[in-house]
Amino acid sequence: MGFSIAVIVFSLLMLMLVLMHKGKGGGLSDMFGGGMQSSVGGSSVAERNLDRITVVVGVFWTICIVALGVMMKLDS
Repeated sequence: MGFSIAVIVFSLLMLMLVLMHKGKGGGLSDMFGGGMQSSVGGSSVAERNLDRITVVVGVFWTICIVALGVMMKLDS
């Protein structure tokens, strides 16, 4: 039960973090005007920290998914 709740929480957190990222251009974002802005310099500290947090949450999400799969396999 605990891993199921953790997967839901990490999934919602991942959704929020991914939506907070700045678009890199290309794809569908250009079609709706997202590609109009030009990036002047490299990534800021906030963007790099957001990247790191997203990776850490993604790793925890993956661990919870694997643990939940193993637990379901052992129950059957």
